[in-house]
Amino acid sequence: MKSIVQERLRRKQLFFFAVIILLILAVFFYSMNTGFTSLSPIEVIQTFIGLGDSQSSLILFEFRLPRIVLALLVGACLAVSGCILQGVSRNSLADPGILGITTGAGLFVVVYISYASSFEAASAFTLPFLALIGGSITAFLIYILSYEKNVGLLPYRMILNGIAIAAGISALMTILMLRLAPEQYSFVAIWLAGRISGSTWNEVLSLLPWLVILFIIIMFRARDLDTLAFGDKMATGLGVTVEKERLILTGSAVALAAAGVSVSGGIGFVGLIAPHLARRLVGSQHVMVLPASALLGGLLLLTADTIGRSIIEPSEIPAGVVVAVIGAPYFLYLLARQKA
Repeated sequence: MKSIVQERLRRKQLFFFAVIILLILAVFFYSMNTGFTSLSPIEVIQTFIGLGDSQSSLILFEFRLPRIVLALLVGACLAVSGCILQGVSRNSLADPGILGITTGAGLFVVVYISYASSFEAASAFTLPFLALIGGSITAFLIYILSYEKNVGLLPYRMILNGIAIAAGISALMTILMLRLAPEQYSFVAIWLAGRISGSTWNEVLSLLPWLVILFIIIMFRARDLDTLAFGDKMATGLGVTVEKERLILTGSAVALAAAGVSVSGGIGFVGLIAPHLARRLVGSQHVMVLPASALLGGLLLLTADTIGRSIIEPSEIPAGVVVAVIGAPYFLYLLARQKA
């Protein structure tokens, strides 16, 4: 009987993974045809196989494909980060944006932009490390303020501390922005709203190693993440070194969020929505939830970016704004449900 139930669950999981991948491919293909300069499906296919003209090749390979791939990668980073934070803290409202981690990462990026004389190509590889420092400091503050001896992490205190710290950091960034030149101020303002526009292959290459390496590390610890859900005492009884695993998992979550923020700006709620949807679709085991969250996060951000650049052409709405329109009501719904 147990094997029959497991087989049904496995079929359900495979079905949902297939559906998610098909949806990503559909939005991916639609996004390649969408923009100020329209390319028909036939022109896209011809360009892919090397039969397109120089203008089509330039538009597709230098402007649209880097943007599409980066949206998928950033969405995956934020979603997996949120999934880990929710598991480690046992708080379904945890998200790198809500907790202020992305804001802390963004602060160091804004400081760099404020004092850098130019935006050279190498900065795409420098920014993730700067964002990691800012995100790590913020996460450390939240952890210290939310931890109580003999009790452990207090979930709601994490949310309140994260919101308070994020508000303070946002005020500091506003002060820093006052000294920027007009072109720098415009860039930072759009960046803070969460932008995928202007993406290059350098940004894709700077983000990809972070996602691949950290995701492999996290997948090897998926079972420990499941065990932490039972509480510190139970996890210790089952042989898990709680503080060590929490440090590794939280550090990985912060690094993923910081790397994503460094190339996309302040995009929130992806890390909140994607893990919740993943658990509804594939169950609660993190060995399945983590890859499902990555795929759903990529799909969500790519869809948001496609909507943002096509709904009011030739102008654009930053992807972070589109996600916030969806995510804010969903966050309030989850908050109301938890109170109930």
